[in-house]
Amino acid sequence: MDDDATVSAADIARLAGVGRAAVSNWRRRYPDFPQPVGGTASSPLFGLSAVAGWFRARGKKFELSAGERAWQRLRALGDDLDLAERVSRAGVFFAFQAGIFDTFDSKLDDPELLTLLSEMTHQSGPVEAFELLCRRYFEAHSRRLSATPEPVAELMARLAGPVSTILDPACGFGALALVSGAKTVLGQDSDPMTASIAALRLRLRGIEAEVYAVDALREDAFAGRTAEAVLCDPPFNERAWGHDELVGDERWEYGLPPRGEPELAWVQHCLAHVEPGGTVVILMPGAAAGRRSGKRIRGNLLRAGAVRAVVTLAPAGPDLWLLRRPAPGERAPSTVLLGEAGEDLSTVDEMWRKFRACPETGVRIIDLLDDDVDLTPARRRARDEDPGQAFEAVRARFAGLAPRLPPLDAADGEPAFTTIGELVKAGVVEVRHMARTDAEPPVARRGDVVASVTGIAYVHSGPPEPVGAGLTVYRLDAERLDADFLAGCLRAADLPAASASTRIDGRRVRIPRVPIGVQREYGRVFRNLAEFDAALREAAETGRELVRLGFAGLVEGRLRPGR
Repeated sequence: MDDDATVSAADIARLAGVGRAAVSNWRRRYPDFPQPVGGTASSPLFGLSAVAGWFRARGKKFELSAGERAWQRLRALGDDLDLAERVSRAGVFFAFQAGIFDTFDSKLDDPELLTLLSEMTHQSGPVEAFELLCRRYFEAHSRRLSATPEPVAELMARLAGPVSTILDPACGFGALALVSGAKTVLGQDSDPMTASIAALRLRLRGIEAEVYAVDALREDAFAGRTAEAVLCDPPFNERAWGHDELVGDERWEYGLPPRGEPELAWVQHCLAHVEPGGTVVILMPGAAAGRRSGKRIRGNLLRAGAVRAVVTLAPAGPDLWLLRRPAPGERAPSTVLLGEAGEDLSTVDEMWRKFRACPETGVRIIDLLDDDVDLTPARRRARDEDPGQAFEAVRARFAGLAPRLPPLDAADGEPAFTTIGELVKAGVVEVRHMARTDAEPPVARRGDVVASVTGIAYVHSGPPEPVGAGLTVYRLDAERLDADFLAGCLRAADLPAASASTRIDGRRVRIPRVPIGVQREYGRVFRNLAEFDAALREAAETGRELVRLGFAGLVEGRLRPGR
């Protein structure tokens, strides 16, 4: 095992089959736990050999497969900034092993690594071997990399339908192409190593891949060529996308994209590369459906029959635009589907199936061609709703709301207190936030407490994800501090009875000094109080909606006074 290989606390937890908090606990409890050899105070790195020896000395499980050893060796060979290049070179080796390349010259001249890569190929095959290294790379750089979520990618592939050739002009690491089922993939990505890894992932699966490492808008590698379908998850909100140099580009069939509308440039690029009658499925920011600067292009797309559906995938998520390149001489459709998916993406498939079977159920295109040409599904729903029917639905929802206050008894005395700052010094809590505006946001993991300076506080329960600006992540030792208990104390700090300040200094928040068992009991009640508060807010909002619909329904004749 190479003495230069290092592992993070997260790596140790994964290899030992435990949670991250257990590793933090071992570091505090055992003076002989290996000391960091690099990294930072918040993200230390440990020598792999030393960690493995520490586990063996205690008879603890710490198994290193050939894949894990190869990954650690790969990381130890250079700086993390060049890690993608080393992963790509490993992919070239696997492709050589699979017979895709006749010769091997990937500059991987490390005998130990080559031995491990060969062992991986023998154990699991070149495809799974390379995918393991890719997964580890994606995990190590999760903050920097933006990948299309797998359920969304699969939905986009289903909507495109079974095709043999697809084009993805912003292919990233090939997520959309891999789930498309296509035999031939045309791809572009502006980053050379990203494009290289995407091409290797595809070719190892026997997919004919032609991938270029250039920006698709500025340098169209497939000018004049088309595919049966185009799938695309382009970068959002890029202002320097080449507006001035591309003013007369032939791709702008529906109008010159405004400087601040790069997404409409991507839409037209995709339409230019799909066969007549072919489908384009592209993710778009919600604002692109309604910005005034893009209304001319949206209007032209509608008139031509190019836009077939705009579906919002989540309340704060992107929109999915489904487009079709009009075939010469065909009659333009008269309706378009505008919908909202909610949490269940399978509803989009059903929505699209019903719309195709009965297009008259969609929104009339002529009604959308007004001064705004707004394709935002939520706004169209609010405009088209029947106040009478909506009133009955909202009234039923209001009747089902029953906020329940948890039982609380009066208590005598006052407990001893500590502060979050003191808990940080004791190693019970680790505080993570953006130190600078240009820094990467902290990532919340399951069991972390996320809080703001204005009193928002909750326990994160989903997959790891970066938090927004102004939020702080509290990562705690679950054996010494209960997450719901800490979140409740942070929420209490913002209430008038506890503080008259409008901003909270998290490190000064007082925390009752009570045993973990008592913390969990209090945490349960704090959680119930938060649910009670949320139910009250929902009841208030639903009540206001009832009032609005009541007035509208009476005025429009959809409701009448009851008896």
